Amino acid sequence: MKFRVDRDVFADAVAWAARSLPVRPSAPVLAGLLIEAGDEGLVLSTFDYETSCRATLTAEVSDEGSALVSGRLLADICRSLPAKPVDVMIDGTRVSLTCGSARFSLQTMPVEDYPSIPSMPAATGTVPSEAFAHAVAQAVTAAGRDDMLPVLTGVRLEIEGDTIALLATDRFRLAQRELAWTPGQPDASLAALVPAKVLGDTAKSLTAGPEVTIALSASGSGDGLIGFEGSGPGGMRRTTTRLLDGEFPKVRSLFPSERLTIAKLDKAALIESLKRVSLVAERNTAVQLAFKDGVLTLDAGSGDEAQASESVEAQIEGDDLVTGFNPQFLLDGLGAIDEAVVELAFTQASKPVVITGTADESASDTAGSFRYLLMPRRLLG
Repeated sequence: MKFRVDRDVFADAVAWAARSLPVRPSAPVLAGLLIEAGDEGLVLSTFDYETSCRATLTAEVSDEGSALVSGRLLADICRSLPAKPVDVMIDGTRVSLTCGSARFSLQTMPVEDYPSIPSMPAATGTVPSEAFAHAVAQAVTAAGRDDMLPVLTGVRLEIEGDTIALLATDRFRLAQRELAWTPGQPDASLAALVPAKVLGDTAKSLTAGPEVTIALSASGSGDGLIGFEGSGPGGMRRTTTRLLDGEFPKVRSLFPSERLTIAKLDKAALIESLKRVSLVAERNTAVQLAFKDGVLTLDAGSGDEAQASESVEAQIEGDDLVTGFNPQFLLDGLGAIDEAVVELAFTQASKPVVITGTADESASDTAGSFRYLLMPRRLLG
């Protein structure tokens, strides 16, 4: 194996492939990054039996071959290289890497012990890459992080015809995002539970090209894989990951059908006020929100401890209302909304709020819809 490749393209692809390597691999070879030089150029792959990453790059290949080296070490080395072409070749049981006057020699691992990279399922359809990355970023806001509840660490991806819905919840909040896409079959009806971290990282990394291909088996489970393919710097990138097992809760019914109090506020003003007031909120305590007479009053702190209060203008329809929320969860939801004006819709103080953006009437709806539902917290005193 011998090849020459652009330093920036190589470093970016190595970092991308190595990002999913396990911190504590169950076998030494799973910490490896597989380098393959052949007719299609250079292919870099990683696989931990759950998630696979495969980057294809353009390179000047002199001799075909393959090698398995420490992925994290190679990524660290590539980040530090000077801005010159990188020459890589096999030298016995080691890989030699040269860039300018910098030279490195890495021990190889047995390629024959490396597991086979899973194939992509059949393509299900395509979605604009930037829109998909943004929609996923909004949805994963509410995904759980408790590994004791693995089902809630996923994002439920629902495909119905030309619409994709993304749903995530950690039991205290719920995010729903819908966007248009181009299905392979016009009457497609599929669902999958995808690990939120993998989905978020993957969508964000595939924005160099105009679209992302999503590949999911017709049953929604099949061999338990979902695949994503798109363009990255210097070539194509592909990720597959195993779907999560278990039944995702039926969360759509949590969105209330009636709205008795509606408040519209400037998003930036609300975020800044909430950040200031929450400075005095003790850990795991709520910030109080009181809606009355065209004003939202935020209060935090109690007793002999520090206290804070601030008011924000609001356009309020319906009954006066006093409630409270986890300030960080509220900030997360507000931060995921694109529009400059947000709408908070309530049925009553003890029920969840539904937060959405209010678009200008002249604006198009091509961006899709995002809803964020947040459970209230009990107020002290």
